[in-house]
Amino acid sequence: MRNRVYAHVPYPMLVENLQTIISRQLNPEIFFPGEVLDSLIPEEVGTVAQTLAAAGIRCTFHAPFIDLNPGSVERLIREVTRHRLDQVLKVAAILKPDVIVFHPGYDRWRYGENQERWLAHSIETWQAVIAKAEPIGCTVAVENIFEEEPSTLRALFEALDHPQFRHCFDIGHWNLFHKVGLEEWFAELGSYIAETHIHDNRGTRDDHLPLGEGAIDFDRFFALMEQYAPNAAWTIEAHCREALDRALVNLAAYAK
Repeated sequence: MRNRVYAHVPYPMLVENLQTIISRQLNPEIFFPGEVLDSLIPEEVGTVAQTLAAAGIRCTFHAPFIDLNPGSVERLIREVTRHRLDQVLKVAAILKPDVIVFHPGYDRWRYGENQERWLAHSIETWQAVIAKAEPIGCTVAVENIFEEEPSTLRALFEALDHPQFRHCFDIGHWNLFHKVGLEEWFAELGSYIAETHIHDNRGTRDDHLPLGEGAIDFDRFFALMEQYAPNAAWTIEAHCREALDRALVNLAAYAK
């Protein structure tokens, strides 16, 4: 299989289950909530990094996101957001993730006619993030959350125009909020995709079901991934071990 598969794991759970993760050869996508970043011990992070590297296990990151907004029109919110992003980049310098996934903070119901202000502030934030990610060698990937169509994300990618600034396409979020089809989304953003978050739902809530247990057409999704982003990272976003196990079994049908 050429696509490296990762699995969502909060950092405290990673530390508690490190030997299990190694024995199962799971590549973690490590989630760092803000309160975890405030209490991290660098020596412990270094030990985790050495242990994963010795076992040949790679990782990606999911940055903190709750109540944060890289493009907020409120200066204090931008400052807090940038502080959290700086914290996660310092951890990235130790663990060397392949990709760090961030939320963009945009939704049309909040911003309305202020889209250009959000974009301008976002560009400033991401320029600083990219400058710190470059020497680490990791890709910065912005995930679709409430986006109904891809224009705001495309504007961001085109404005920054950087090979380490890419898209994390979340198929579950697309299914909840989209007003354009998969083909149109991929035609606009497919070439930017560096990672995808794989989970299923029935179109009414963010269930994070294993793929194949909801309403998403994964045959079509994986065909488009093969066409536009054949080397993207695949991350299973399951929120319990049983769901992860079922997702890994179901994903095997698409493995190469």
